Amino acid sequence: MPAPVRPALSPVRRRPRSRSLPRRALLAVCAALALAAGGPATAGAAPQTAAAGASGLREVLFVGNNWDGTADVVESSGALARIGRIDVVPDKGQRLAEIYLNPVKLAYFLGVRLGPGEGHDQFVDDMYSTPDGSAVVVSRPSFADVVSIDLATGRINWRFPVSGYRSDHMALSPDGTRVAVSASTSNTVHVLDIRTGRQVGSFRTGDKPHENVFTDGGTRIWNMAIGEVTTALDAPWLDWTKGDRHITVVDAQTFREVRTIDMRDRLDAIGRKDLSDAVRPVAFSPDGSMLYFQVSFFNGLLEYDVAADRITRVTDLPADPATDPDRTTWVNDSRHHGLAMSPDGTRLCVAGTMDDYVTVVDRATLKAGQPVAASKPYWATVSGDGASCVISESGTDRITAIDFATGRKVASTPVGDHPQRVRLGHVAAGWTSPAGG
Repeated sequence: MPAPVRPALSPVRRRPRSRSLPRRALLAVCAALALAAGGPATAGAAPQTAAAGASGLREVLFVGNNWDGTADVVESSGALARIGRIDVVPDKGQRLAEIYLNPVKLAYFLGVRLGPGEGHDQFVDDMYSTPDGSAVVVSRPSFADVVSIDLATGRINWRFPVSGYRSDHMALSPDGTRVAVSASTSNTVHVLDIRTGRQVGSFRTGDKPHENVFTDGGTRIWNMAIGEVTTALDAPWLDWTKGDRHITVVDAQTFREVRTIDMRDRLDAIGRKDLSDAVRPVAFSPDGSMLYFQVSFFNGLLEYDVAADRITRVTDLPADPATDPDRTTWVNDSRHHGLAMSPDGTRLCVAGTMDDYVTVVDRATLKAGQPVAASKPYWATVSGDGASCVISESGTDRITAIDFATGRKVASTPVGDHPQRVRLGHVAAGWTSPAGG
């Protein structure tokens, strides 16, 4: 077992953590607020391979500031200097007017705020740029939609309302032409044409679809359903209340189900009945043969052999003694949330969300390197040059780069309020923020 993280490791300032209300209380509050609202409220005004070698484009990182409703555009490597900022809710007044006129929509809107939003509205979950660098496509949980925003003007090109009442994680096809977005309250994934916003297909999932990944050269889509994460029913014996959590794999052309994978059976087979089967962030090996993943409530990661259909290794990672052992205080059932693999497949970067650190894990041994203090790291991705892992520190509103080779912090940049997803993309060479960005 790795040595525990010492309290001195995490001298980071962070926001107080808030916890979702139990479901009955949450629904009661939302219903009461919806009824109280009565009438209308006054509203105020992955690496994209197709574009990588295109001329006239600049590779960047898009950082989604979830509570701000902005996306920072930063250098994809090196110092991560900020280049500009985009307003991803330019239609905020119109959307809020629609929500406050509809008691059902209002109840869900407030539910997102009080639940996964930790008391805040969720304005940007995920984002990808188009291959030509002219637009960025954003999923907006509180508005239950996906929008395309023109990077030159800041205006909305198209809007796609998802089924249900909340949008979540997205995935970009390898050719950059389609995005898959989870509609978390309707157990559906929509696949959209990135240029027009037209739906080209959809498929059903387990409860609360979360991460999506295109695999096998773009011919398959994997969706991970994480179940209910906003209740306080977090004791192990109440795991059954979390719902149907499984991986759904579909054909990316027909959207027909190819296979389902319920990690419950695979976990039980290796004697880990104590672990949740809610698969959170994942990372595939370069050849796609192995899947590495995190699960709810667990400070560690697991390895799954795709062809053999079995979990081959589990590793527990360091636990910060200062972390509250009360699982109901962990944000949306997370313990560790954020995983990225180095391009050569030799190292994994792990965000220890509730333990306030990030570490680089040797893939051959699954041994963790020295933990690096970080404040509520929420996501991990790979820098443009492939040398570093870039994490979002949502507790201190920064993104930070950790060198894969040394495991040390090499750069850090302030961004907007509560950064979560960080994605590689492109803008036009010489791009600057649109007016109002």
